[in-house]
Amino acid sequence: MAVSCLIGLIILSLLWELWLAPLRPGGSALVLKALPLCLPLAGLLKNRMYTYRWVSLMVWLYFIEGVVRAWGDKPPGNALAGIEVLLCVLLFVACALHVRLRLKGPRLDPDAASAVPATQPAA
Repeated sequence: MAVSCLIGLIILSLLWELWLAPLRPGGSALVLKALPLCLPLAGLLKNRMYTYRWVSLMVWLYFIEGVVRAWGDKPPGNALAGIEVLLCVLLFVACALHVRLRLKGPRLDPDAASAVPATQPAA
């Protein structure tokens, strides 16, 4: 889910700033906001815990941008901003759940692995 939301944010940013509702006709330099979103993609695909953690913090910058533009932009920009807000919330939830489940997962106890059972089954 996290990878899908991140790819959705990248595609939305590109389409929004180049064709759907750019700030200036012909596209705007805000299309560069998609570049930082491309950086964590490899880490999420490789299932790196550290990447999930910092993406869950970075996504709030895009959330803030989406809220501001949803309030102050005119259609269709405000609808696109609403989609951005939704994708950001979903990305945060996916990252937070992923980290929580990985930290809660089964842990190997090194002492238990080396312990010999008290009763040996008869051969």
